[in-house]
Amino acid sequence: MLVGELLHEQKYSLQANRKTKEGSSHPDRNAQFEYINAQATEFLKRRQPAISVDTKKKEQVGEYKNGGREWRPEGQPELVQMHDFAKQKDVPCGVYDLGQNAGWVSVGTDHDTSAFAVESIRRWWNMMGREVYSVATQLLITADSGGSNGSRVRLWKLELQKLADETGLEISVCHFPPGTSKWNRIEHRLFSMITKNWRGKPLVSHEVIVNLIAATTTRTGLRVQSQLDTGKYPKGVKVGKQEFAAIQLRPHSFHGEWNYTILPHS
Repeated sequence: MLVGELLHEQKYSLQANRKTKEGSSHPDRNAQFEYINAQATEFLKRRQPAISVDTKKKEQVGEYKNGGREWRPEGQPELVQMHDFAKQKDVPCGVYDLGQNAGWVSVGTDHDTSAFAVESIRRWWNMMGREVYSVATQLLITADSGGSNGSRVRLWKLELQKLADETGLEISVCHFPPGTSKWNRIEHRLFSMITKNWRGKPLVSHEVIVNLIAATTTRTGLRVQSQLDTGKYPKGVKVGKQEFAAIQLRPHSFHGEWNYTILPHS
């Protein structure tokens, strides 16, 4: 008898991995979720902007296979390269406006750094947010705890200080607890929709990527704008003690390492 048949008799079957384990859970995980929700609700109630930010995975630029299937004439699949060795990988960094059901995506061509992440927020504010929230005095950002917008990243806070000084906004940040990034609104309200929109389509150029992102819509009325960012964002930028001390950082009373406000110097 074949091994496969023996395994079937023992109730075994071929199965793929399933992502369910999140690692150790912080004791205040649920309390932080409730705090974030309360902050967002309060901001929106007062007509102050509340946004969710994150960086999508890097996308290969060129005639390479893109996951998913798309309608095409029978027997005429899109032809792509046999091997995926793209020299250029774009970095989509997104902003999802919780109150407007609208998204902004900067498509970067350099590194995913804190400077790039904050520049994406700056572009959202200048291109979309400022017009809608013309009398805003505050801005709430919800973000993951790691990556370029991590709660421990000094450059992230320094760049936010620059943005606060430029806009005059008090910028509050609430980070999701470690290991809970999938709960970030931008993941299932914006990024998942973009992935569905370009499934099966090779991302052959920067222009194609930007246009496909901007063409993303949903039945609930999602609107998306996108722009290519060819700026340079070098890795390894250090923030000195004096620079960091000059940040107008005000930790909140509840988990100040996750929740804080940066005031403009002026």
